[in-house]
Amino acid sequence: MADKKLKVAIVHDWLIGGGAELVVEQLHKMYPDAPIYTSYCTPEWKARMNGKVVTGWLQHLGKFRKFIPLLRIWWFTNLKLDNYDLVISSSGAEAKGIKTKALHINYCHAPTHYYWSRYDEYMNQPGFGKFDWLARFGLRLLVGPLRKWDYKAAQRPDHIIANSTHTQTAIKKCYGRDSTVIFPPVYFERFQKPANKNLSRTGFVISGRQTPYKRFDLAIQACTKLGLPLKVIGGGPDNTRLRSLAGPSVEFIGRAPDDELERVFASSEALIFPGLDDFGITAVEALASGTPVIAHKAGGALDYIKPGKTGEFFDNKSVESLCNALQAFQKLSFDHTVIRASAKVFAPASFQQNMHTYLQNVR
Repeated sequence: MADKKLKVAIVHDWLIGGGAELVVEQLHKMYPDAPIYTSYCTPEWKARMNGKVVTGWLQHLGKFRKFIPLLRIWWFTNLKLDNYDLVISSSGAEAKGIKTKALHINYCHAPTHYYWSRYDEYMNQPGFGKFDWLARFGLRLLVGPLRKWDYKAAQRPDHIIANSTHTQTAIKKCYGRDSTVIFPPVYFERFQKPANKNLSRTGFVISGRQTPYKRFDLAIQACTKLGLPLKVIGGGPDNTRLRSLAGPSVEFIGRAPDDELERVFASSEALIFPGLDDFGITAVEALASGTPVIAHKAGGALDYIKPGKTGEFFDNKSVESLCNALQAFQKLSFDHTVIRASAKVFAPASFQQNMHTYLQNVR
């Protein structure tokens, strides 16, 4: 059956901005007539999806929707999706738990973090501000039954796609299921503007949301110890603590506009990527700038960091290990043209082609 004749629905946890949303955006381009069911959507993403977003009563709860996964479970499992030929769920939380007689393909960004790999991190810092106590209480009380539900929900899709080999391994470990890796799309073209290609390079950069699991502290302490210039881009709940760790060689830029971010990436010796990320779009954006990446040897980085060619690894999550990697890195040279070219495998067009081929094979 040709794609244009399929009746397709897309389901996603929430549309607020991030790498998972870029997957949904490309699915929308593949199937522009498909409705996109989600628990919550910002005005910006409603516009980007051309009016195809379908929300329900959870939309009206605003930020409070984050507190109650049971309500999201109820909403997603009660969606009426049997009249479709193909349902694609894009999920790292509850959306994969839909019930449908249609062919259900789940694009899994990760087994649900707050039930599995990052439970302890969420307990230490839930990210709900003055309501952290409530989030901790609820998660501690419900994590057992919610893990059971999450496992059961992961058995419902007919097939699962993983966004990296790291996620593929986690899917097998948490859900006992096989999956196929299709890398997510990265909008890398903006990092390859001709005006930024020949900038002189000095110092290092780290970028993203400043939360403990991203391990910005390792980069800040290592560069402080070695006296190396480091630009810190972004903000988040860990900002105050991180500033207290920084020496005079570390500069906090805050939330940089796109053009400044692009220039900083293209004029840095390397991006430091010290956390464990299921994929790591920021790292691929750096590669698109021709900038090598110094990454912790784990997670999605294993799929695109090639030592000596696109970056270097450090083995342990310690300041000493990162310091050793930074010192070794400064003795190496990299071909920035080769690094830029390595990012092309993550082009949106490649994602669409890989998805199209995969869907043709499983139908």
